[in-house]
Amino acid sequence: MTKKAECEMAIRQLAHTWAGTKAQPPGWHPSFGEFKDWLRAQGYGHYLEFRSVMSANDVAEQWFDQELKQTWRN
Repeated sequence: MTKKAECEMAIRQLAHTWAGTKAQPPGWHPSFGEFKDWLRAQGYGHYLEFRSVMSANDVAEQWFDQELKQTWRN
């Protein structure tokens, strides 16, 4: 299992990489579900598996939202 700190660094960086592959028309809202599918397809799914008090999925989504300025949705 990958360490949480390593997963955080990777997910934060990969969120920007993924967003760069998406068309971003006005009003576009990044989808964490699409991002997770992309991570798995690219061989990065292991970054979604780490130990945490909160579920790893919820923590990863927080990092994703913070990086892509989506925290207003929480």
